[in-house]
Amino acid sequence: MTKKQKFPHLLGSKWTAQHKVEGWRHFEVVNRKNEGRWVFAEIVSSCDPTVRFWINARQLKNRTLWQAGWQPLSSFREEPSES
Repeated sequence: MTKKQKFPHLLGSKWTAQHKVEGWRHFEVVNRKNEGRWVFAEIVSSCDPTVRFWINARQLKNRTLWQAGWQPLSSFREEPSES
């Protein structure tokens, strides 16, 4: 019997960061990596492909950090500007 794959729909999924990451909010998963019991996702900014990083896929379930899909910016509170 084969094991059920964790995060089966991870590749190609789109995410919106609750707070800007490297100046961007909209990201897409372009790669996944299994390391033991952990699953990691390589995330790339949809607006700047040079912004990419690996994240533990479980963090994507944390709604205080990420929302599934590309959400409009109007759904976010404005961050205070740095003066």
